[in-house]
Amino acid sequence: MHIGLHIADFTWPAGPARLAEDLTTIATTAEDVGFARVSVMDHVFQIGSLGPPEHEMLEAYTALGYLAARTRKVELLAWVTAVTYRDPGLLTKIVTTLDVLSGGRAWLGIGAAWNGEESRGLGLLFPPTAERFERLEEALQIYRQMCSDDDGPYRGKHYTLERTLNSPQPIQRPHPPILIGGGGERKTLRLVAQYAQACNLFDSPELPRKLDVLRQHCADVGRDYDEIEKTVMISFDVGPDGQGVDSVLGRIEAMAKLGVTHVHGWVPDVATIRPLEIIGERLIPVAAAL
Repeated sequence: MHIGLHIADFTWPAGPARLAEDLTTIATTAEDVGFARVSVMDHVFQIGSLGPPEHEMLEAYTALGYLAARTRKVELLAWVTAVTYRDPGLLTKIVTTLDVLSGGRAWLGIGAAWNGEESRGLGLLFPPTAERFERLEEALQIYRQMCSDDDGPYRGKHYTLERTLNSPQPIQRPHPPILIGGGGERKTLRLVAQYAQACNLFDSPELPRKLDVLRQHCADVGRDYDEIEKTVMISFDVGPDGQGVDSVLGRIEAMAKLGVTHVHGWVPDVATIRPLEIIGERLIPVAAAL
């Protein structure tokens, strides 16, 4: 099992003037202690579960480009891109650019979007739920076409592209892997079975059922369930002195028994760096053996 770091809060004690330096230290420390991936949220306002909307929030792909230049090994992605915030042709170009400039370390993390407040706040497209899922499927089709040898047109219900040219092509072939976020059983997990290399679920009592639903969708579309990486988002709340390590380890071990192979999460007080070091010392080696 691999462990990944989700950077979801940029409101740190030193403030915006040192934000770039703090972000660099967090990401490079995570890489050095053995985290496999580093992600950022694709939000423009802070979300309510983590703080007030006025808290600092960086634009996702600008931040990932910055991190690509300051890291060497960790995989990089937005966890997860809101499909309606960028047209899919441009989004594919962005992810391809990130893959090329990072030496083949980009993922496309994507979902149907959910934050109407920030969308209305900045005037971003936010159609009804059914349309957002239609746009998500078309975006996935466009992404795969643009990362192929087919640079012909694409004509869907919501998007029309006259020429799907994408040069340079990404380093990872056939494309940087796709992670689809969300546990919706009728639509989201069906799209995972059809298009994705990884799903993302939450640590909840519903997790076994969600995996069973994904397995059935894979059977329905003729996909090998074992091809799909199962990821779960949690909080790595290990405490300032490691007092929470055993609790986190218990959850990781339980998820491993269900077939989860990547646990990804945010770290409280991450800017102090010590929690990252504790995870590297006491969690990552155990997870690697699961």
